Amino acid sequence: MTVQFGYPEDREARSAARVRALEALLIEKGVITGATVDKVLGYFEADMTPLNGAKIVARAWTDPEFGERLVKDTPAAVAELDLPVGMDGAEGEHLQAVANTPGVHNLVICTLCSCFPWPVLGLPPYWYKDPTFRARAAREPRVVLKEIGLDLDPSVELRVWDSSGHSRWFVVPQRPAGTDGMTEEELAALVTTESMIGIAEVPSPAA
Repeated sequence: MTVQFGYPEDREARSAARVRALEALLIEKGVITGATVDKVLGYFEADMTPLNGAKIVARAWTDPEFGERLVKDTPAAVAELDLPVGMDGAEGEHLQAVANTPGVHNLVICTLCSCFPWPVLGLPPYWYKDPTFRARAAREPRVVLKEIGLDLDPSVELRVWDSSGHSRWFVVPQRPAGTDGMTEEELAALVTTESMIGIAEVPSPAA
């Protein structure tokens, strides 16, 4: 991703250094504590992770009726599952799922800033927030996807969904071939964050 969008190779390292400096300053001033930082990070590592989204997708693959309910009323369908408490908070208040089909591929972006459904996808990848990606993905999504490695057939309709504070989209990718008989847990292990944003497909386990 870095190469395609011309990012400096050390950009993430420099940003991380700034964050560490800001964290140290806030701790020094007594605004936060190290324990506070650890608690927040632990929350996102343990509770608000892409594993939640992967479980939702796996259930949609194995239970078509759930898949239909998921697209029709995402919060209600998600509430049926045994997921961490707080799924409707922390950027998860307005979850909206869209499902890929053989003829339709969905891509999620946020042209305004970086709205993201944290409870089901975790924190957004670095590149998702980049102005270049946001602008180009809205203007020429098929080209951007091809540069990333997803070359959609021209016959496939590409739908782009712009997340905001009112609608936080995530994609239910198509179930890959060669997964008949796999358990939900096994299927969930195949699902990636990238596939739930729509910049990749879920590869077949036989690939």
